[in-house]
Amino acid sequence: MPGRLRARFSRSDQLTERPDFALVGVLRVPQEQTSPGFAIARRIGYAFAALILAVLLVYLDRDGYRDSQGSELSLLDCIYYATVSLSTTGYGDITPFTPQARLINILVITPLRVFFLIVLVGTTLSALTESSRQAFKIQRWRRRVRNHTVVIGYGTKGRTAVDAMLGDGVPPSEIVVVDTDPVVLESAAGQGLVTVQGSATKSDVLRLAGVQHAAAVIVAANRDDTAVLVTLSAREIAPRAKIVAAIRESENTHLLRQSGADSVVISSETAGRLLGIATTTPNVVEMIEDLLTPEAGFAIAERDVDPSEVGGSPRHLKDIVLAVVRDGRMWRIGSPEVDALEANDKLLYIRLVGSPPGAMRG
Repeated sequence: MPGRLRARFSRSDQLTERPDFALVGVLRVPQEQTSPGFAIARRIGYAFAALILAVLLVYLDRDGYRDSQGSELSLLDCIYYATVSLSTTGYGDITPFTPQARLINILVITPLRVFFLIVLVGTTLSALTESSRQAFKIQRWRRRVRNHTVVIGYGTKGRTAVDAMLGDGVPPSEIVVVDTDPVVLESAAGQGLVTVQGSATKSDVLRLAGVQHAAAVIVAANRDDTAVLVTLSAREIAPRAKIVAAIRESENTHLLRQSGADSVVISSETAGRLLGIATTTPNVVEMIEDLLTPEAGFAIAERDVDPSEVGGSPRHLKDIVLAVVRDGRMWRIGSPEVDALEANDKLLYIRLVGSPPGAMRG
């Protein structure tokens, strides 16, 4: 018996095995924001629609109602009866007396009364409504998410990586941020990103973020040992995903490579090189910053080789080509292996931000 209880609690602790409503607050899917005035106006519209429907039903069956004086109902009496019936339990001065009218009251007027009251006190139920909507969005998102990018850590590196992707035109809905800090996740949700609260060192959190279906994983942890552990877990879950990891010390590069990272960025040494260059050639640093800034200026882009370029040298193209990617390997310009372009090659070149591929030609 104790073993069975432990197993049940162990299973319930797995995020991916929880029902969708239990993930509200852990997994957050952004939704369209509406103004309070619009939300209130929409609720008032629902209330009036229910009232008009009730008036119409009572008026069409007005022969089945009598007031306290035994008179038939006028249109004004029908409006009065519908208003009183929907907002209260009624005063008894107008009553249905035929079986048909009573049946309509049971099957239609009473449900409309409940709906009317729910609409009027909708602010009280808004928390439950929001939770239900979020649970439904989580269910739909988990079923459909594919080929997205998971960003582990939303500190300076993670935010900058997300800004770069958004600047390159990646839709916010295709980016998932994983972090333990609810404050930074709130900031990410404000940009329209899907967020998961939890430690990415746990494979269950990575699965909840959809790493198993992701096209790329960016590991922007604050510690190198955390980055290694996250990379190991992510590579085990997603063997085909492209994993890019950032570390502080170059001596840990081989650990990231062995853990399954496709690319490793050394943040501290890169910053140190730029600081050193800035003391003697600040214009070089300014140009590098321009290349890394997605909003304006120049940017490094990738494109396929045009059929007219096959067989030619990348050094003779109109574009400023930096490297050629062939069979998954990058060759710098000047390498004899890529002196003649092939049909399946890709070019890394410099382009103006906001310009289509090849806009700098000619």
